Amino acid sequence: MPTTGTTTTDDRAIHITGGHRLAGATTVQGSKNIALHLYAAAILADEPLTLLGAPGILDTGVVADILQRTGTRATVNGDEFATRPADSYLPVIPDDLGRRIRTTAVMGGALLARAGKATFPTPGGDAFCVRYIDRHLAAMEAAGAEVETGRGRVRARFTGKRLPFTTDAETRSWGPSLGATVTAMLLAARTTGTSTILNPSMEPEVTHTAALLSQAGVGVEWQGRKALHVTGTDRVRGGVCTVPPDRLEAATLALAAAVTGGTVHLDGFPVAAFPDGLVAVFADAGLRLDPLDGGTTLSAPAGPRAVQVTTGPHPGFPTDVQPQLTAFLTQAEGTSRLEERIYTRRGTHLPALAALGASVNATGSVITVRGRSVLRAADVAGEDIRAATALVIAALAAEGTSTIRGMYHLRRGYGSLLPKLAALGAHLTIDQEKP
Repeated sequence: MPTTGTTTTDDRAIHITGGHRLAGATTVQGSKNIALHLYAAAILADEPLTLLGAPGILDTGVVADILQRTGTRATVNGDEFATRPADSYLPVIPDDLGRRIRTTAVMGGALLARAGKATFPTPGGDAFCVRYIDRHLAAMEAAGAEVETGRGRVRARFTGKRLPFTTDAETRSWGPSLGATVTAMLLAARTTGTSTILNPSMEPEVTHTAALLSQAGVGVEWQGRKALHVTGTDRVRGGVCTVPPDRLEAATLALAAAVTGGTVHLDGFPVAAFPDGLVAVFADAGLRLDPLDGGTTLSAPAGPRAVQVTTGPHPGFPTDVQPQLTAFLTQAEGTSRLEERIYTRRGTHLPALAALGASVNATGSVITVRGRSVLRAADVAGEDIRAATALVIAALAAEGTSTIRGMYHLRRGYGSLLPKLAALGAHLTIDQEKP
C-alpha cells in the first residue's frame, strides 16, 4: 500500500559483537543525498513524476510529508517516489518537518519557484556543523524575491515580474555551495530567459538534478566550473527518473567488511561509480577495488595502512566518508592524518571512538589517528548519520559486545545497512521497536 512515509523518531540501541569476518555480496541503495535534491526538483513538475530507486530512509518519509503538507501529492511505494502536481499550494514548510532534514532551504527555493512565495525554518539534519543558507538566500534575492529572516524562519516572495538573474554559489570558506547551486537552478528553471550561476558546485547531487531538469525541458548548459546557464520554461515535464546508487553507502559497506578482514562484492556498483579521490585514498589505505560482473569486490588483504587524507569537493575524497574511514584507520599501524576541507570541523565521532579505545584527537580541522588500537566494547552514541556509522564499523572490530545508540540517525541515511551487515556475517541485534 503506498504511503506518504513516516516522521517518527527511533531511539533504539544496536548491539554488535565484534571479531567476526564479513564476507559475501550485497546491493547498494539509491543515493540519499541525490534523492533529497531530486525530491525538491519534483515540486516544479507540471506532470506526474516518478523517481525509481528511492532510498527507504526516514528522510524520504519526511520529505514526502512536506510535499503533501505544501500541496504536491507524493507517495512512497517501495523504492518508488511518485509525485503529482498540486491543485493549489500552501507553501509553508512546517517547523517540525523542516528542521529534521538538511535540504530545507532547497525545498523552500523550489516552493518559491513554483508558488511565488515560501516560508520555511532554518535547516536541520546532522549535528556536526551549522548549516549556513546565506548563498541560498542570495540566490532568491538575485531572482527578484523579497526575503525576510527572523526567529529561525525565512519568508520569501516575488512581488514583481521574474527576470533572468545571476548569482554566485561560491562560499567564503569551503568552495561552492552544493545546496545553493541547486536552489538557484530550481529558481531559474521556472524563470523565463537564461539565468547564470557563477562558480557552481559540480557534485553529483547537482549534476543529477541538472539532468532531471534537462529531461523535463529546462535548458541546462555547463561552462565547466566557471558558470552554469539555466534557461527556464513555463511547463516542466514529468516522466520517470532513476536515483543512482549511493556512493557513500558503498564506501561504508567496503570499510565495514575490510575492518574485519573480510571481502564484500557490491552488485551493480562499478569501480567508476566511486569518486576518483576516494579510489586513491582507499588504495593508499590498503583496500583493493576489483571490477567483477558489473560490480566491485572490495577487500584489504594486507590489512589497513595509515594514510594522509584531505576531504574535498567531488571528485575528491568525500567528507561524508571521513568518519567511517577514521574508524577503519584505528586498525592501521602508524599515524594517520585526516584534514577536513569541506566543513570547519567534523569530529562528533571522536569521543565515542575514544571510548571504544581508539587513540584519536582533533586540532582544528585536522584529525589524528594513532594505531593500531585495541578496541573494546563500550556503550556509545552517534550524534549524526556518519558518526553513528563510524561507530558501527569500530564495533565490528572491537572485542566484546558494544551498544550503539543513534538508530534514528542511521535510519535517516541508510534504509537497510544493518540487515545487509548481518547477511554478510555481522553479529548484531537491534532493540525491539517501542509500540
